[in-house]
Parts: sequence; structure tokens; C-alpha cells
Amino acid sequence: MAVSSPMPAHNRKPKSSSSGGGSSSSSLPYTNASADSALTSTLTPQLYLQRMTDLQQMDLQSAIDQMRILLTLYPQRVYKMAYYRKQTKNHWARDDPAFCFLQIVMIAAVSIAYGFAFRVGSFLDIIAVVTKSVLVNWLGFGVIIASVGRLIANNHLMMAERSSSHVKQEVEWLYAFDVHCNAFVPLFVLLYGVQLFLLPVVLGPSLLSLGVSNTLFAMAFGWYFYITHLGYRALPFLSNTEVFLFPIAAVLGLYVFNFVGYPFGLGFNASRIMAYIYFES
Repeated sequence: MAVSSPMPAHNRKPKSSSSGGGSSSSSLPYTNASADSALTSTLTPQLYLQRMTDLQQMDLQSAIDQMRILLTLYPQRVYKMAYYRKQTKNHWARDDPAFCFLQIVMIAAVSIAYGFAFRVGSFLDIIAVVTKSVLVNWLGFGVIIASVGRLIANNHLMMAERSSSHVKQEVEWLYAFDVHCNAFVPLFVLLYGVQLFLLPVVLGPSLLSLGVSNTLFAMAFGWYFYITHLGYRALPFLSNTEVFLFPIAAVLGLYVFNFVGYPFGLGFNASRIMAYIYFES
């Protein structure tokens, strides 16, 4: 993704100090330090959470459209919107929590369906399953992945500054969490949606059950890390973002190991393990 060079100082038009809002920022990713600080400070996790409590501030249709794009052969198109946000609002992360809100609702709904499928006895047990799915699988896993990804990107993948007029940028934590949310969409479809309808198959003790189950998990996590890579690759100030593809090699290694080790009792069925963790009383 190309980034335009900043205009020479003598060609810039002075901005009025009375102009309001972040929309008055330069259309370039690299801006002066004072403008960058003033604009990015308007998007905080606290403000983001506050907006999540007001449906009128959410564009749910746009969030649904982005989820559809992430399930196509061109998921990188979603990250073009992040570039436009940087141009107009001077931050990469979504300021609309509709995407996260929909994911929480979908995870909760499907978790309840799993509770009925496994004949969870009480209402409190179903609430526990929903809570674990949202707080551990989605939020906890996302916080860890976003924090580690941001740390790697900011400490090891930053491009050298081109000139003294360029302000050094960093990966925003909210953007890193956005990347997790994007990558979670295909994982959710495969491991929450498709797997629900294949429970009679994937929970069996046979090699076929192991193969179907582990194929679902390998596809889900392979897709997850691929979309994660696309998210960091979309940032023009990062280089060598291929490192975010390395976990796919580990996924493939485990996948092959399960088939090779199955005759020796070393293979494991991922669906059976997750069912035991969540639903074994």
C-alpha cells in the first residue's frame, strides 16, 4: 500500500485554529506530532465501550458487510477501510463498536445452542458456557494475540524513518484488537457454526472423526493467522509482516502429527478435548 510523501512546508495551506473535530487532519498517514496526538487521543477504549451501549451509534449493516468480505477470497479488502479511517480521522482502529457487538451476540447465541446440544442441565450452567466463550475464547484470546502482535510489530517490524519530517507511527492496540476480531470471523463460522452441525461426526472415537475435527480446527486457525497477517501487512510503516504467518506452520505440524501418531495412540481429537473442557461435569 503506497503512502504519499508529505507536501513541502511552503506549499501547505495554513489551517484555521477554529476548525473542529478530527476530520480537519491531513489526508496523509504521516502528520505533524501535535495533530497526531490530538486526534488519536479522541479514540480511547473507554469511549469505545461507551458507544457499545448505544445501538443508535452503531452501523450494524456495515459490520455485517465486513464480515461477509472476510469470508470471501479477498478478505484484505476490509483493511482498505482502516486506511480510509487513517486518512480522515487519523487512527487505524474502528471507532464503531458494531463489529465487536455483533460478534459477542453471535458467540452468545451459538454457545446457548451448544448448551442445548450437550443437554446442559441448568440455566446457570448455560450462562457459564456463554461467559467462558465470550470472556476466554473471544476476549481473553484476543487480548493476548493483540498485545503480542502489537509488541512484535512495534519493537521489531517498524520501517526506518524516511526523514525528520515524518512522525514515527506505532500500531494502535485497538487496531491490533480489530485485527483479532476480523480473524475471528472465519474461525467462528467453522468452530462454532459448522462444527455444531457435525457434532455426531466429530465427537466419535474413529479416525474419521479425528480427521474431520482436526481439519476444521486446522482450517479455522490457519485462516485466523492468515487474516492476522493481512491486518499488519496493511500498515505502510511495517515491514517483514510475514512473521505473522509462522504460526500456520505450527498448525500444519500438529495436524500432520495427529494422523501420523494415531496408530501409536498419540493422535488427539480437538473437538472431543473442547467438549470435555466445556461440558464434562
